[in-house]
Amino acid sequence: MYNDRNENGFILMINGAGVALAYGLLAISLWLSTDVPLATKGYWAMGIILLTISLINVVKYRFDFRSSEDRIRRIEEARNEKLLEEALSESRA
Repeated sequence: MYNDRNENGFILMINGAGVALAYGLLAISLWLSTDVPLATKGYWAMGIILLTISLINVVKYRFDFRSSEDRIRRIEEARNEKLLEEALSESRA
């Protein structure tokens, strides 16, 4: 069945690593800075941008995967309905 196969798994894993990396960079930056110089603010900005891009990609690929699952399910339902109609019409004849 199609549910066992996720074509976007690798991309989701990379994006998940990006999210973890962004959180890690932000945590390290906060931990190490007592004063907040401009360089630290730059690292925070880069971490937030990385996190935002990764989260957008994760949401997009999850939505695409669910959409394709739904499309396949509807195709299978239509095929099964057609097979049932053909079987019923043959049994009447």
